[in-house]
Amino acid sequence: MIAVLTSGVALGVHVPGLLLASRLRERDVPVRVEVLERLLPPDRLAAVSASRDVFHRDFRVARVGQRIASDPVAAISADVQDELVRHWEECGVHTVVVFSGFWLSLVRRFMERTGRAPRVIVCHVDSVASPSFRKAGPALPGTEEIWLASRAGTALPWTIPVTREPPIQWDRREPRLLVHGGGWGMGTYRDRAADLVDAGHDIDLVVHAVEETGPAPGRTRHFVLNPAWHPWLDDGYPPLGHLLPGRSPADVSYTRGRTHHSSFDLARAVRAMVSKPGGGTLLDSLWSATPLVLLEPSGEHEGHNAQLWCDLGFGVRYEDWRSDAFSPRLLEKMHRALLSAAEGPRDLAAALSGSEVSLCSE
Repeated sequence: MIAVLTSGVALGVHVPGLLLASRLRERDVPVRVEVLERLLPPDRLAAVSASRDVFHRDFRVARVGQRIASDPVAAISADVQDELVRHWEECGVHTVVVFSGFWLSLVRRFMERTGRAPRVIVCHVDSVASPSFRKAGPALPGTEEIWLASRAGTALPWTIPVTREPPIQWDRREPRLLVHGGGWGMGTYRDRAADLVDAGHDIDLVVHAVEETGPAPGRTRHFVLNPAWHPWLDDGYPPLGHLLPGRSPADVSYTRGRTHHSSFDLARAVRAMVSKPGGGTLLDSLWSATPLVLLEPSGEHEGHNAQLWCDLGFGVRYEDWRSDAFSPRLLEKMHRALLSAAEGPRDLAAALSGSEVSLCSE
């Protein structure tokens, strides 16, 4: 059994974990998804939800909060931790794939209580270590680290396929932009969406509450992430709804993909995504061959992500694209660069299902 260890505080961490689990199940590999927040006491979980709402409303608070965030494992009782150890023992967990550094102390507890050392694979979705890994303390003995994007050495060493469908051809794409603020809807994306509409662009805008939609000028389409859903409620992909013009918000019907997240289908069909550069967004960009128009990052790690995507020719900063009169030819050039890059990274699911040798040695 492989345990995929994610965190619900960021869909850019959680969704890649879900994707890995989906790709492993397609290969008949037994896998389970563990979400860190499911272990928290109710008061701490309520605080996480409240923080999400505050960060969504105020990007400045979000950036400060990310720098000072504490390790949530301190709030998990010893009894709950021991129950997790027993559960992994019963399920025969032999490999853990860690997407959030805060899980490492719980893996260490499993090793100490059972005397067994599972195979530990740390999967970085960002191009440098994200805050949870920087705060996690020393690495566990024998840990294998892999990177989906990297500022050092090979730029795209590994990947997790989002879909087996090829990217949509450029001339078949709608002349639209997908604008979003990542899993928690953070950043300057709503202001930039208004600017883009004023400049004559048709956009798909992902919001996090139906009250945020407002009027829909031009051909703006509003998509809503179900605000009642949290990653720790189930192992499904985020529910997404389309708010149709002239319809009541109560009429929104939320659906979700069974093999990948629904917002990826929006990304495949447009000319560019306009977003802050989270690790999950980089993965979407690669597999959809959809360029990124980069908004202000939420932390140092996202700043490195943005620079990497620009260096590779896969993205452009919003200000630079605007200075270039929102050039469509630049977007097509980046699309071509992404198409040529998709075959380079190694498939993590394929490696886990077919080999027990060290990933770092290959």
